[in-house]
Amino acid sequence: MTRSVLVTGAAGYLGSLLVADLAANPDRFETIVGTDIREPDRVVDGVTFVNADVRDPGLVEVLRDHAVDVVVHLAAIVSPGKKPDRELEYSIDVGGTRNVLESSLAAGVSKIVVSSSGAAYGYYPDNPEWIDEDDEIRGNPEFAYSDHKRIVEEMLAEWRTEHPELKQLIFRSGTILGAGTRNQITDLFDRSIVFGIRGSATPFVFIWDRDVVTCLRRGIETDAVGVYNLAGDGAIPLRSIAAAMGKRYFEVPAGAVRAALGGMKRLGMTQYGPEQVDFLRYRPVLSNRRLKEEFGYAPQKTSQETFATFLEGRRDQT
Repeated sequence: MTRSVLVTGAAGYLGSLLVADLAANPDRFETIVGTDIREPDRVVDGVTFVNADVRDPGLVEVLRDHAVDVVVHLAAIVSPGKKPDRELEYSIDVGGTRNVLESSLAAGVSKIVVSSSGAAYGYYPDNPEWIDEDDEIRGNPEFAYSDHKRIVEEMLAEWRTEHPELKQLIFRSGTILGAGTRNQITDLFDRSIVFGIRGSATPFVFIWDRDVVTCLRRGIETDAVGVYNLAGDGAIPLRSIAAAMGKRYFEVPAGAVRAALGGMKRLGMTQYGPEQVDFLRYRPVLSNRRLKEEFGYAPQKTSQETFATFLEGRRDQT
């Protein structure tokens, strides 16, 4: 049984859900440690919080002091804000992961569970209709998050070969949604008019946040290793998302969107550039076959049901 678990990014959206879930079953763990540079919104009984930067070499001492068996690495820059800093994002996403790996190895941690993303596959016109875990990890240099996830996954692959004693479980998630989710993806849905790219269905694969937490917990409590796509059944085109929200859906030619975003970014009117066209045009659609057949978990909600849960949460807030 896992005696001690440490969660990076514990004050974030997913991290806060996970530590609360772990603390709800105190008999399963001797120690639950959460680390983040931000203070958590609330104190969770049974969780030791350590204010720490994921890049800090002192992480090894935290791991040793708490005799950590399993590390769940969630810390990453998902939404960079209005003024992105690529160098800073790289130092956290890539440098931070390297530090977590090195610290875990030095502290004798037995296993690391990593939250990756379907974005690691990249946004390309020749993506398979359904992407499998054996498909190439290409990322996109123009998207910091996607590119960094690719680099991190390449690093993890090297570590699996060079340091097999540190077991790895990696989840490549689709778009995570829950009743209260707010991020740059949901911002697309919150506009008065939902804009799409002409000629593209822009399919979204959603995964319920509670399904994500359950998979992370199973990863902590079992010997499961490997790489798994984390997605609900099915995909929803952007037009259907707009219809479900009672909003107009308007398709725009890709060239016009590129030109408009390019001009707006130069004028400082938006953080998004022409590359966002590919983000909408070539969505990676994740197959969850291995999650169900090999990891042994069938998501409780489909993509459609997950979106319905998100939408109901929004209605309750208004």
